[in-house]
Amino acid sequence: MRRETRDTAAFCLGLLLVGALIQLAGWLKGDALVFPGVPEILRAFFRLISSGHTWRLIGTTLKHLAVSMAAATLIGVAVGAVEGVSDFARALLRPLMILLRAIPMVVLAVIVMVLSPYRRVPVIVSTLILIPVVSEAVSEGIRHIDPALTDVWRLNGGFGPRVLLSVHLPLIAGYMKQAYVNAVGTGIKLAVAAEYLVQTRDSLGKAIYSSSYFNEYADIYAYALVMVLLVLAAGALPGWIARALDRKKRGENNGR
Repeated sequence: MRRETRDTAAFCLGLLLVGALIQLAGWLKGDALVFPGVPEILRAFFRLISSGHTWRLIGTTLKHLAVSMAAATLIGVAVGAVEGVSDFARALLRPLMILLRAIPMVVLAVIVMVLSPYRRVPVIVSTLILIPVVSEAVSEGIRHIDPALTDVWRLNGGFGPRVLLSVHLPLIAGYMKQAYVNAVGTGIKLAVAAEYLVQTRDSLGKAIYSSSYFNEYADIYAYALVMVLLVLAAGALPGWIARALDRKKRGENNGR
């Protein structure tokens, strides 16, 4: 608990540091419009989160994030599993994974905009860029499993979906958790950026575009704060679920 308290205090100090940097930038630039004061940003933040329209925007972006995360997880786990058990497949797919990691999001979004309806662009772009994040974690996790733990399934048959779900994924849960945390933060940024480019209706990306068009920079910083809180909440979700399951398991054991 002492460590958690220290981490919480450090995080709060980090928030104060961010606010101080914004104030310093405004002072150096001499432009209170582009760099509004922290009190003004906080007023905009509380005004926005008290509006039902803002929650509708958040819902749209979270829907894009959830769909892209689900698709990237399914594809990434399948690709990563193949890469993890086959050196040939890893070498074969490596150029594609490097391309998806390296290609600028704007370039990928333009290509997807040509090939797909605009409403699908945020999901498709986010999915394509997140696939390597998941696949790399799965591949590395499988390759670092102690061979003694996987000898049993080798004696009873070959690698397959059942072995992946019952043997490999439980053993690489730590890799998957870290990949999830990284993918959530990246996914929200990708979804909002794609929404901004294609002007997705009722989304955070569209709201940020409108705020920039009307020079409402306090609202832009407030939306950024909303995104930070969404990333923190989504990143903490696996821990919450794990603790809830652990409490449930202990309750069942005590009941016995």
